[in-house]
This record gives sequence, structure tokens and C-alpha cells, in this order.
Amino acid sequence: MKKINLNFVLIAILFLCSCGLKDIHLLVPVQPIPDDELFSKAEQLYQMKLYEKALDAYNEYLAEFPDRPFADAALIKTGAIYTALGDYAKAHDSYKRLIVEYPDSSFVPDARVERLVTFYNEGKYEKVISGAERILKKIVSRIHVLRTSVLIGDTYLALGSPLDALHSYILSYEKSKGLEREPVIEKLKETAIRFDKENIMSIIENMGYKPPVAGLLMYLYGLKKAETEQYNDAIMMLSAFVDRFPEHNYAIKAKSIIEELSTKSVYSRYTIGCLLPLSGYYEAFGDKALKGIELALGQFCSQDDRPSIKIIIKDTGSDPDVAVNAVNELFEEHVAAIIGPIFTAEPAALEAQNRGIPIVTITQKDNIADTGDYVFRNFFTPKMQVETIVSYAIEKLELKNFAILYPNENYGKVFMNLFWDEVKSCGGKVVGVESYEPDSTDFADPIKKLVGLYYELPEDLKNIYELIEYEEKDYGWSEENYHETDKSEPGPVIDFDAIFIPDSSKRAGLIIPQLSFFDVDNVYLFGTNLWHSDILISMAQKYVQNAIMPDIFFAESSSENVKDFVRTFEKTFREKPGFIEAVAYDTAMMLFQIVSRQDVRFRSEVKNELIKLSNFHGVTGLTSFDNNGGLQKDLYLLKIKGNKFIELE
Repeated sequence: MKKINLNFVLIAILFLCSCGLKDIHLLVPVQPIPDDELFSKAEQLYQMKLYEKALDAYNEYLAEFPDRPFADAALIKTGAIYTALGDYAKAHDSYKRLIVEYPDSSFVPDARVERLVTFYNEGKYEKVISGAERILKKIVSRIHVLRTSVLIGDTYLALGSPLDALHSYILSYEKSKGLEREPVIEKLKETAIRFDKENIMSIIENMGYKPPVAGLLMYLYGLKKAETEQYNDAIMMLSAFVDRFPEHNYAIKAKSIIEELSTKSVYSRYTIGCLLPLSGYYEAFGDKALKGIELALGQFCSQDDRPSIKIIIKDTGSDPDVAVNAVNELFEEHVAAIIGPIFTAEPAALEAQNRGIPIVTITQKDNIADTGDYVFRNFFTPKMQVETIVSYAIEKLELKNFAILYPNENYGKVFMNLFWDEVKSCGGKVVGVESYEPDSTDFADPIKKLVGLYYELPEDLKNIYELIEYEEKDYGWSEENYHETDKSEPGPVIDFDAIFIPDSSKRAGLIIPQLSFFDVDNVYLFGTNLWHSDILISMAQKYVQNAIMPDIFFAESSSENVKDFVRTFEKTFREKPGFIEAVAYDTAMMLFQIVSRQDVRFRSEVKNELIKLSNFHGVTGLTSFDNNGGLQKDLYLLKIKGNKFIELE
């Protein structure tokens, strides 16, 4: 009886599914002997992708017919299924049984290699290395040597030895043919990129690789750099590759990539675009930001050793369509990066991401940086403010119980929810929450509710006069025996250490004196950066003493950097700068410094430098971005003392 040899097909499939069989349904089934019904049943289940049922049928076949011709084929398939199911111990047993009980089977070399796969999947890397050395002495098949070499490379990578892995993958590449080379090339590329340019060139020169392999490593290294948008490194390596190996199979592709990268990355290195609302409802904010950017430009370019920076200003009008069109116009004008927008940031950020232009938005949108790796946010968010307040209140002041009085609008609701969640996560407790309408001027009801002084009259007591008349008649109730002490109302229940009011300075100036009227005294007052206004002090100076709020900029800071900025700004514009001017100034200055560096030649490198930015020393403090492009910054904490704001240490 003649058996069909599955050797080549099986090994090819195993090779393409590195380190374990993934698509086991691709295996070509053994043609069963017509009367071998049980094996035929197992094969049918296998083809139907009912692998667990197929496994039961194969095992039943092995139990009843261990001496039949297809026992070794059943074992190689049970091992493959166990591997795919993650039961590596049973897979190992299947392969071992095949080797021991059927030593003459054509599947033995397959089983030897697949035993190593089970060791790899179990993390027994030393067993893989030692076992592979023994196997390579016993097998001569090219496909088995190829498969084993790939596995050795994977194991060395897992052990943290990329140089050894590289050598193994090169052996695999030399043993591979046709489509077999594609997965090997990917492994070589991922391994080569673990070295820097100097290392990879040293490896090529010192290891004696033949030109096809040496050229391949240079090409793959450059290709990977291009894929990760490190265009400068990519062009340098690919150019060196073409110069060194002009006849290499990949030389033409390398030239094409170099040309594409050079075209794609064309931009004016010293030109920065600005997207600001210079008309419409938010015009005032745009004007403030523009003053900060212009001041930064003047100061930066006044230094002799600095290149001349150009800014191109686009008015967004706070219109999302206009903002998107402006991004496209700036792309055509080859800007290196974009500052803004302040509003309608999402559509502009998405377009900049699609165009590959680094954009530093000035928006409090918390998730704007999630748009992509070219999108950054240099502005504080409600979450940052709340975290700063709560951290100080609980960790420094050791407060435990909090109340929240907030306007029933989006701003108030956002801050209320964030504050409540942050207090809870830090171990504190929110004991009272009340809202008021945004157009209110009388806040008596929400304050009384907060401190237990507000009592809704029940339905059965609304006809109060009839009730009083009835009680006077039946119980002798009269004004004469109503004692003065009975008239006294209960005092407020102040069961909180601090109250948080996320609202404007004007509204806070109305609310806080009314808190005092209802004897809500001796509690800490916390607000948002909107409280950082002289309006609040002028309206309620007596009542807002020691009130605390965060901000991203403090013009009265003792920092010499801030003093110089404020002095120059006031001299230039005849007015005092606020936080928008300061943030725009810092944003412009950090971009000016990045694009003026000689080693920054591509937009992708501008992006990478922004990500790597660590504690940029600006007038708003130390600035960094996280890996996602979000702002990392410690905010100022300010307190009202007398008729001015002071900085808390």
C-alpha cells in the first residue's frame, strides 16, 4: 500500500505560519484508503474546520488502528491542532510519539522541527537552541533547514540577541526561494532596524556578507526608516546602498523610494503656518494669540545666529470648512508646521494629519491629540485643572469632604463631573452637589439646598391657613403661647471642607457673598482659571480671600523669564498679556527653535522633535508632550490675598 507524501506541502505551510500553525485548515488532507472510514471521517471534520471533533476522531483512529498506514499522518495532524489550540504539552507528546513509534515515517523531520515550536511557545528558548543544533545535523532537506533557521532567529530575538537573530535570518534567506522569501525579508527588516546606522554598516563590513545579502540589509534598513517616517535616515541609507550596489536587484526600487521621499518631504524649513479666528465671534481670542506669536517671531529673529522665520497667517473665522481649506493652502505653501486653531480644531487637525503636517493646536479639547501622530495640543484642559485642584486640596490641605455648586450648562457640567470623579479617585468624598441656571442672579435656593436650609412644602400643608385655624381651635394654639425660641430657624449644615464653583469671575462674584449671607463660612473656595480676574476681587474682595484657582500663566510670577516676557509685551502692545498670549508665544518659540536646527530636514522630524521635547522652558512653565501629543505641564495654583493674586508654592 503506497502512502501519499505530504512532506513538502506541510513544511511549506508550517514555515509560512512562523512559530506555530495558525491556519491549519490550509493543510492538504491525506487521501484515505476507501475502507478506512474512521480516518476518512477525521479528514472530513478537518476540512469542515471542526478541529476539536477532528482531533477526537484522529485520536480514536490512533487508539484503534496504531499499526495502520495513516497513523503517522494522524499524529502529525493532532500535533498541529494541539499547537493551534495552545496545548503545547500534548502537541509535544504527539510529535515525540511519531518520532519514537514511526522512525521511518517521512513525517519525522517535520515532527522534529515542530517539537522545537512547542518549546518556543512555552518559552523554553534554551531547549530550542540546543535542539535545533542537533536537528540541523540530522536533516538535509532545504525546507527543514529553512524552517529551523527561522525558528532559531525568532528564539534569539526573544532572548534579546538581535545580532544572532540576524545571522539566522540571513541563513534562512539564503535557503529560501520564491514566495518563501517574503516572510524572511520581513523578519530581516524588523531585526535590522534594531541597530543604528553605524551598527548596521559595521555588521555589513565585518561579517563578510556577500553583496546580495549586504545590499539587502542596507535596503531593508532604509525601507524601514522610510516606513517609520524617519526620512533623513532613509534617504541616507538608501543612497549609500545605491552607490555601493548599483546592480543590486533592489537598486531600482531604492532609487524610486529616494525620489518619492524627496518629493513628499519638500517644505520650506523656516515657514510656519498660523490658523487663528481673526474675524467672527471669537476674533478677540485670535487677536490675543497673534500678538503672542508676533512677539515670539520678533524676539527669535532678532538674534544674529538665528535663521529668518516666516509666518503665514490664515483666518479660520471659527468655521470648520474654512479651517480645513486653510490647512490645504498652507500645505501648498510648504509650511513646516502649523500653530492653531483655537476653535474648530478637530477638522483642521484631521486634515493636517492626512497631509503629514505637524500641527500644535491651542484648544482645551482633551482628545484632540488622538487624531494622529502629527497632532499636538499645547493648552490646558478641564481635566488638568481639576487634577491640580484636587491634588492640592487632598494631599496638601488634607481636606476630605467637598461640595459642588455649578451652572446648569455644558461648562459647569463638564467640570462638575470631572471634579466629582477626581475627588472620589483620590479618596475624598463629595457630600453635596447643586446646580443653578446660568442666567441667575439670586442663588439662595441652591445654596440653601446645599446646606440643608431649603424645605419643600408638602402637598398636604399647602393650605396652611386652614391647618392653623384647625389647630388653634382644637389644641388651644395661640400667638401668646408661641415662644420666641420656637421661631428660630435651624442653622446651616456645613458638612464639607471646601466648595468648588466652576464658573466665570462675574458669576462667582455674585455667588460667593451670598454664601456668606447664609453663614457658609470657614470653608475653602475653589474655582477654575476663569476666577483669575481682577473682576472677582473688585466684586467680592471681602468674601474671596484665600480663594484658590489654577492657571497656565501668571504674569506676576517671580520667574525672570516671565518678567522679561511681560515687560516686552507691555512695551510692544501697551497692554498686559494673558494666558492665551503666553501659550501662543511658547508654542511659536518652541517651533521656531525646532525648525531652525540644521539636523531637522523633514516634517516627520519636526513631529519627532515635538514628541521628544522635554521640559521646554517657556513663560507658561515647563512644557512636554506625551507619546500621544497631549500636553504635560504643571499648572500654577493661585490664591487671592488682599487685592491681588499670589502664587502658591
